[in-house]
Amino acid sequence: MNALIKEAPAITSARDIAGRVKALDWERASKDLDAQGCAMIEGVVTREECDALTELYPVEGLFRSRVVMERHGFGRGEYKYFSYPLPNIVAGLRTAIYPRLAPIANRWNAAMGIDVRYPEKHSVYIARCHAAGQLRPTPLLLQYGADDYNCLHQDLYGEHVFPLQVTILLSEPERDFTGGEFVLAEQRPRKQSRPEVVPLRQGDAVVFAVHHRPVQGTRGVCRVNLRHGVSRVRSGHRHTLGIIFHDAT
Repeated sequence: MNALIKEAPAITSARDIAGRVKALDWERASKDLDAQGCAMIEGVVTREECDALTELYPVEGLFRSRVVMERHGFGRGEYKYFSYPLPNIVAGLRTAIYPRLAPIANRWNAAMGIDVRYPEKHSVYIARCHAAGQLRPTPLLLQYGADDYNCLHQDLYGEHVFPLQVTILLSEPERDFTGGEFVLAEQRPRKQSRPEVVPLRQGDAVVFAVHHRPVQGTRGVCRVNLRHGVSRVRSGHRHTLGIIFHDAT
């Protein structure tokens, strides 16, 4: 069953995904990340791919765990972490997007005085995670219904944390659901939190800082903390794909 789903016609090959990712405007994304801590990228996956990914949610055998958010005080709704091997499109996106973000991550760490640097290839970085005991895959599907929401949080999971991650909206606002906006909150030193709402459509992605980012202040570069979440879904059902580049302990 797993193999059949991974090769379904609506799921694009890793080679096609790599070409599509390469064609995206990463220069603009880099500028937006530096300025806001997030960047919206339109049309990363097609409507057919969104629907195919959403249809994976109830399939047994694809996931290593299911989390009901209300049980843990995370909000309301639920999500499932994929197991290895990942579906082709998820693995393809993770592999293709990572090298576009690694230079930004290295530049940010240099600016913040953090010694960690990230290799060019995702496979090399994952080997680093696995050597440290972070063996569990972190890409996930999230499912929300009416009145569900996701509290502001950070996806850290272990010693090794890649500082950028991606969320792709698989549902269409106003058709499949209402409400449920993607929200970021940024806390600068000695200032009140700054909110950012990202107006995603189906197939759009948001790239954002996992934990902190560098911001030029009056006394030099400071580390600014960010958290992300989802506002209350008012009606319908909302699905998203989360791509986290480090694995978990």
